Amino acid sequence: MSADSQPITRPASDVIYFAADLSATEQQQSCELLRLLGGAVLISDTPLDMTPPRLTIKKLVDGRGLACPMPLLKTKVALREVAAGESLYVVATDPNSQADIAAFCRQSQQTGSAAPLSLSVHEVTHQPANDDKSVAHFDTIYHFIITKTDSN
Repeated sequence: MSADSQPITRPASDVIYFAADLSATEQQQSCELLRLLGGAVLISDTPLDMTPPRLTIKKLVDGRGLACPMPLLKTKVALREVAAGESLYVVATDPNSQADIAAFCRQSQQTGSAAPLSLSVHEVTHQPANDDKSVAHFDTIYHFIITKTDSN
């Protein structure tokens, strides 16, 4: 199955694709995390001809368990590898990441950046406690999909 032909349909009518160079492990991890957002998740072998905006996830930043300011710093570093029109999927467990990442995206738009950032997804999920102590578990996860937009 080609990485480019794996769309995930979100309840907000976004269609999310994985870039070809996103590793299989990162694709699987991203799918599991995106499923937490609720609604039906569709993974297909064939590209879907849909009119809603398409997001192409180029990189995954897993900031779970990291304290402020590490999720934002990892986001800034990862954005160096994201081109205009591509997206970065960020997950974090630090509540401060909500304000930090949202402010960072707003600031990129206000400063006239060459590639302003659009915060396409900004959602919070809550999970019930897990009895399996061998697996790291986080009750609250903050999800962000940041898209570099073309300034033209």
